[in-house]
Amino acid sequence: MKKFLMPVLLGAALLAAPATFAHKAPTKVAAKGVVTYKMQPQLSTLGWEGKAVTHGHNGTMQFASGDLQVNGNQVVGGTVVVDMKTMKATDITDAENHTKFVGHMSSDDFFGVEKFPTSTFKITSVKPIVGAAANADNATITGDMTIKGVTQQISFPAKVGVKNGVAAATGKVTIDRTKFGLKYGSKSFFDSIGDKAIYDEFTLAFNVVAKQ
Repeated sequence: MKKFLMPVLLGAALLAAPATFAHKAPTKVAAKGVVTYKMQPQLSTLGWEGKAVTHGHNGTMQFASGDLQVNGNQVVGGTVVVDMKTMKATDITDAENHTKFVGHMSSDDFFGVEKFPTSTFKITSVKPIVGAAANADNATITGDMTIKGVTQQISFPAKVGVKNGVAAATGKVTIDRTKFGLKYGSKSFFDSIGDKAIYDEFTLAFNVVAKQ
């Protein structure tokens, strides 16, 4: 089986189905009055997609826990935890090949899940996108992502909102795996691997739902 990188944390099989209520672009607010909404893992989804020179894979992982911090009708912060042992490749239908693939992704070549069973993302700021359309991403989320014990700051657009005791954040983020020490198969570090190279970037698509 061709070996290939999937993800993490923060394609056709990505599961970022948007929340069903309208989102209002957030504004910067003080910490006073912040309420914690508990993430609902059974309602939240996380999909991943990665590519190599000759092929690609996609699949899912599950959130273990998390929360969104809400001030009024605005999402202002939060933290999510991903259970790395729930990794699946939904495009690999053969059981033996799937086991081999996930086993390799779980090994020290990639995510080392025995030592690092979770990845986390902690929001440090949520800034509005001025003039965002009603159904478009309406905020830029910045935060600290930790994968395999390495923490890096990332930013990405998302659609966020709060209504009737439910908060949600939906979007897609592109991650450079090499910044987290995942160098296996990277042409940036191994020039001679040719068409066996795995691209440095992978994408995560998420839909986080939290309730008061």
